[in-house]
Amino acid sequence: MTSPVSPPPPQGQGPSSKSAVRIALVGALVVGVGVGAFVLGRRGSGGGSGSGTAFTSGERQGPPSAGASVEGMPELPSQPTKMDVPGTAAIAAVWVDVHAPARVRDALVRNAWLKEQWSKPLGQGFVSGWAAFLGSTGTDLKASFKGAVLDVVAGQLLDTPFRTVWFSGATRAGTPALIVPKAGKTAQAAWDALDAVAKRGEMTADSCPGSTEKAPEGGFHLSRWLVAEQSMWAARTADRVVLARHPVVVLQGLCTPLPELKADDGVDVEVGFDANAYGREAQLLTHVLGLGEDTRLQFGVEGDRLVGRGIAGALLENVAPLDSAPLSDDLLKLVPEETPVLLAFQLKLPESLEPAALKTFWKDGGEGKTRTRQVALVWTPRGSGSLEPELALLWGREEDADGLQALFSGGSRTLTRATLCKHVVLATSAEEVERLKKACEGRGPNLLNAAGPVVTGLRAPASVVFGINTGRLLSVLAMDGYTSEARVDRSAPLPKAAPPEVEAARRDLESLPYLGLRGTVKGDALVPGGFGT
Repeated sequence: MTSPVSPPPPQGQGPSSKSAVRIALVGALVVGVGVGAFVLGRRGSGGGSGSGTAFTSGERQGPPSAGASVEGMPELPSQPTKMDVPGTAAIAAVWVDVHAPARVRDALVRNAWLKEQWSKPLGQGFVSGWAAFLGSTGTDLKASFKGAVLDVVAGQLLDTPFRTVWFSGATRAGTPALIVPKAGKTAQAAWDALDAVAKRGEMTADSCPGSTEKAPEGGFHLSRWLVAEQSMWAARTADRVVLARHPVVVLQGLCTPLPELKADDGVDVEVGFDANAYGREAQLLTHVLGLGEDTRLQFGVEGDRLVGRGIAGALLENVAPLDSAPLSDDLLKLVPEETPVLLAFQLKLPESLEPAALKTFWKDGGEGKTRTRQVALVWTPRGSGSLEPELALLWGREEDADGLQALFSGGSRTLTRATLCKHVVLATSAEEVERLKKACEGRGPNLLNAAGPVVTGLRAPASVVFGINTGRLLSVLAMDGYTSEARVDRSAPLPKAAPPEVEAARRDLESLPYLGLRGTVKGDALVPGGFGT
């Protein structure tokens, strides 16, 4: 779907693996749930003293304990194993920065929806694999601390700003790395306390992946922590601590340079990404929009909720493709209310979309007479590799239909074309066009029928709008995940209805709010703004 006259993207391409993109993007979108599962600790959890997390039959403060035991753990090997360091470096594809861990942790502990889920199949299924690990106490481990491992991790190790990174590239392992870039004395002491009792194996690495430079004197040392039959790898340098399920990911976390961990006032969580990790199409989109490498999705904590703050970041120099305008009612009428992900922008382009006009426009750095087009991408991510994502491009100027046809005719995929609600529609399937048509004709709910704060937020002037129907998104992914894991054959066909616990989980997920983020061009940067339910 790339244009033969598109502007050249920045140099450097990464692999365009569909699964890598899905893992990274979906991981970013469910940041609230992911961060909650790992850092959810009891309010005010302290240091080495205290009673630990209360896993009792009363009000739950975290995931239930599985009665962890460390009896029979293997002895520490006498010699560490030398790692076969990958020959190529991984790319940090997307990262989630938690700038205010205590504030986020407190909000998650007090959130009524999360507390309710711990006693339901949804919450139990999400944390069951880690309940025993995090619920083990210092007494169980004969450690120097008395609380639970969860208290040490959430209350000390991750009590300073940290980031979760998903890597792309040939050496990715599919799991993220938790990185504390500036680990203070408390975090380092927590690492030492856990390493002293949970270490059951060690690996060393002489260099970073894809680098000829030597590691610090003595090499990198990676510890394998084993508690309640769950293992994790961990390592530390002079000022950095890294945790991950895979040792290669830990090494990548130690070696990969990342932007400085800093935040604007009122911003508690941010999501950043590197378009170079997703191949030419992602590079092209960000370049067309003029987005710089520090573009970030910002979130804040209000009471016991995580809310959208907006889209922030510097714009590329000598590139000014974005305008500012509200989304039209024609567009809101065209987009089904249940759409999981909406990306819309106001794009300045030449009057004509003829190849020659576009070449001149990009060659001159965007100068010349332009017209603002309202453009939107409607996306339904899928939770199984066997399912194709549902995607539609909505172009807000019917006169551009022929030019669009020429722009998008050279790809490997045949797109279904239609004109609906004064927009040109290019979709991945006829079914997607029919879904949009029903919304446009009023035969199904559209975004004009959404909650009042959502409609108001979408109508506010903006340059880029990113809307996430969190409940619908996670419900679709949960159902896709269930069907992809179900064992189906002639003797056991896929049932017509999902089990009651799966349907109950979907209903609970669908109650989650709508998150809206927008960025408005001001000078050479995007000014953030947020909205939602």
